[in-house]
Amino acid sequence: MDKSLFLAFLILITTCGMAQDRITGRTFATRSEVIGQHGMVATSQPLATQIGLDILKQGGSAVDAAIAANAALGLMEPTGSGIGGDLFAIVYEAKTGKLYGLNASGRSPKELTLDYFKTKGLKSIPPYGPLPVSVPGCVDGWFELHKRFGKLGMDQLLSPAIAYAENGFPVSELVAYYMGKTINNMGGKFPNVLETYTTDGHNAPKKGDIFKNPGLAGTYRNIAQGGRDAFYKGEIAKVIADFIKSQGGFLSYNDLATHHSDWVEPVSTSYRGYDVWELPPNGQGIAALEMLNILEGYDFAKVPYGSAKHIHLFTEAKQLAFEDRATYYADMQFAKVPVQQLISKAYADERRKLINENKAGIYAAGNPMEGGTIYLTTADSEGNMVSLIQSNYRGMGSGMVPPGLGFMLQDRGELFNLDPNHANAYAPGKRPFHTIIPCFVTKNGQPFVSFGVMGGDFQPMGHVQIIMNLIDFGMNLQEAGDAPRINHSGGSDPTGKANPEKGEIQLESGFDYQVIRELMEMGHSVGFTFGDFGGYQAIMYDAKRKVYFGASESRKDGQAAGY
Repeated sequence: MDKSLFLAFLILITTCGMAQDRITGRTFATRSEVIGQHGMVATSQPLATQIGLDILKQGGSAVDAAIAANAALGLMEPTGSGIGGDLFAIVYEAKTGKLYGLNASGRSPKELTLDYFKTKGLKSIPPYGPLPVSVPGCVDGWFELHKRFGKLGMDQLLSPAIAYAENGFPVSELVAYYMGKTINNMGGKFPNVLETYTTDGHNAPKKGDIFKNPGLAGTYRNIAQGGRDAFYKGEIAKVIADFIKSQGGFLSYNDLATHHSDWVEPVSTSYRGYDVWELPPNGQGIAALEMLNILEGYDFAKVPYGSAKHIHLFTEAKQLAFEDRATYYADMQFAKVPVQQLISKAYADERRKLINENKAGIYAAGNPMEGGTIYLTTADSEGNMVSLIQSNYRGMGSGMVPPGLGFMLQDRGELFNLDPNHANAYAPGKRPFHTIIPCFVTKNGQPFVSFGVMGGDFQPMGHVQIIMNLIDFGMNLQEAGDAPRINHSGGSDPTGKANPEKGEIQLESGFDYQVIRELMEMGHSVGFTFGDFGGYQAIMYDAKRKVYFGASESRKDGQAAGY
């Protein structure tokens, strides 16, 4: 684009639509927070939110509501979720005052070896087809959560989703858009996609069309009646394994039958008096903790939101943390990941010294030894809260739809590295690096905020922005998600793609043109993104008044609702 036209474009998109909120005065506020006394549910689909709220009103726990809503989202938002994918969760239990972490991600096929990829001449695992398929962990995750924290029967929790799958529901706007893209990409390439996800065998549903998925209704009914073994050891497992084998893949019945989730201890760092909790690898949550540790060394009371210095320091912290992410993060059963060192204040102090406050930098990983998703959150009348994230990756997943089951299998295996010396190297029975991460924040041992965001690599950046918006910049829960977002592309990634360049800052509309000029003068490349990083849902707990505040992503179709 001609430079003068590009500059005019920047001015236009940074000054349009800047009306101020009548209460807060912020230009980006979309609506008020939702407030409830007895319970709260926030999801990316209003019908799923209502299902979760109904479960709470029936006496269900926060975990019950989360499972019911997640099952509904697997039907209503298959572009980001489903039982063919994985799940991670952080649960706050009010009676014990403890946080519990669940890693319900699946492992690679035991019969598929690293040598296979070499014999095929592959330098990376393909994104679609049978090869990136790993064991789907979602269903086992539901039952692990339910066994520990559930109150109502699983049949009651899955009943609303079953009814909607059989009788149909109107497809929401963004889901219709992304289903259309997937159908155009996969419909003619892989079996059972058109039969499962179209209304007429050819075309994806449009906004407002009634969509049914009888195959998924039958699968949910089998799970409700037969438990998790119906999925991992019964007929469903046999159909999955036979189908993947017929497509030239390796996921076997034994892989499914031997799968299990793991309860893990959440890890945390303090940020200006608040404790921020994430799950340890194979996910990327600790990147957010490392970023916060680095940023805590700057006084943002003197650095305005949206200023060039704010964006610059945020970007530099991201680059430092993500180089460590690319080097060290992996399945901790296969690699020694220096988690406590990476999230220590001392390590952050050393990394921070590399930042020039006035100039963009290029970084390598440090030495800590020495120094696509849906997100939902629920809260119940007893004070229990759930932060849950679930995904198939790359939107709908691998393109592999087992016949008659109504769902697509994930393609998380694509995120393995094929370098045998890398921490995230492919190995049989290993969990791949994961992008999806739930977050929880406490203060003085009390729950403060349960939240998450969507967006692959963006998620740690999104977590940090939400926390800074709440703590550093004094935004309310809804404003913290509405505020224009900062993304940064470039750098090395865990699949082995090394990029020594400084990358590009990608900004949503709403940042001043003068700020963009200042960033360019610092040596940053600046581009723009338009709503690509949606999916924020959040619940805040006011312990003094015993009231929940809810917020839902303004860039998506979702809803927060309480009672």
